[in-house]
Amino acid sequence: MMISKKEVLKAQDNWGSGVVKIGSLKNDRTECEAFANSFLNDLYSFKNGPVLFKPTKCEIEQFRPTKEKALSYFIAGENRACEEDNGFAIQPWTNVRFENTNLILEEKRAIAIGNYFFTDLNGDDAKVEYTFGYKLIDGKLKIDVHHSSFPYKMNAVT
Repeated sequence: MMISKKEVLKAQDNWGSGVVKIGSLKNDRTECEAFANSFLNDLYSFKNGPVLFKPTKCEIEQFRPTKEKALSYFIAGENRACEEDNGFAIQPWTNVRFENTNLILEEKRAIAIGNYFFTDLNGDDAKVEYTFGYKLIDGKLKIDVHHSSFPYKMNAVT
């Protein structure tokens, strides 16, 4: 049986609401760290093999192959694994909305590509391009490919 579009949309909703929740916990560092660790364990496939993670706002360490480096990206902190991190998820965001351009659905893998929008406290949206790869593990979709980048702007780079 193929992975369904509904399953991918649910995984995306879980990811978006998790990012929002991480930000809502930023003033309680202990709870924020605990939830962010749970978020990574539940939604990403770090325990099952390599995860190809290229987050949006990274310049020096562009790729984050470990859970510790992914955690650093999402919540930063004194013990962050990458010095450049400021805690993307603790911005905080009030909403994350996915707009899928297309999906590839297979028996044990799904890939989604499109734009997602992060709403800040002022109601402004940041548009980000993404590709997520999901692997079906023990009946649950886990992210093993996550690539995010800001849209190309003509004339921004010469």
